[in-house]
Amino acid sequence: MTATSTDRQRGNRLPRLARRRQLLDAALEVFVARGYHAAAMDEIADRAGVSKPVLYQHFPGKQELYLALLDESVERLIDAVSAALRSTEDNRDRVNATFAAYFGYITEHSGAYRLVFESDFTSEPAVRERIDAVQLLCADMISQIIKEDAGLADDEAHLLSIGLLGMAQVCARHWLATLGTIPREAAEQLVARLAWRGISGWPRTADTEASDGDAGGDGGQGAGGDGGREPPMREAPGAGAPLREAPGAGAPPCGKSAPPGDN
Repeated sequence: MTATSTDRQRGNRLPRLARRRQLLDAALEVFVARGYHAAAMDEIADRAGVSKPVLYQHFPGKQELYLALLDESVERLIDAVSAALRSTEDNRDRVNATFAAYFGYITEHSGAYRLVFESDFTSEPAVRERIDAVQLLCADMISQIIKEDAGLADDEAHLLSIGLLGMAQVCARHWLATLGTIPREAAEQLVARLAWRGISGWPRTADTEASDGDAGGDGGQGAGGDGGREPPMREAPGAGAPLREAPGAGAPPCGKSAPPGDN
């Protein structure tokens, strides 16, 4: 036994929960750097500054250690999305907050997002089950709001929520890989604006019902219900004029003349 390993065994004793936290933090560094298959319990124990028997006292094997980290990471993402959706009643602000939650999750947790979005261990059913569950739960939280506000069917609202989450996840990961080209807040707002331009195209159910009962009203405000802060989808960003029509749009079919009086 080397002097180093003896010193570790004789080092300060930690309460069980504190020791578990120490081991999880060390394991996260190794799994993020090497992936599941290349990670070794010896390296994790060495990174934590403990002997392997101490590591095995807390985790029977590498898979159990990995699943414990995955559970933590999944829980953080669920909490972040849930908090974003509860943070406001304004749907445009909800979109902004949800995208900010994904960017925050990916940047603030020492690469733990890789266990969820870039795992090399998805062939393991226990891992695949957890990853699928977090995606489904986050999508369900968002689709419930879409269904209630836009009056869409369950499967339609769910499909839209999957699209929004996919955009948030992929864009956040790409932004992190090219860190430094766009400030984080600007990146969040840029992608959230794109998402809002799409989702706001559906009128809110409450606004549609109100406009049906008031022929002189202004009509629905869009799925966001933000009082018209965002121009309709047919308008160009930041402009009051409609987007240009495609070449030939509005022209009579080929071979036919325009009806008299239309010129």
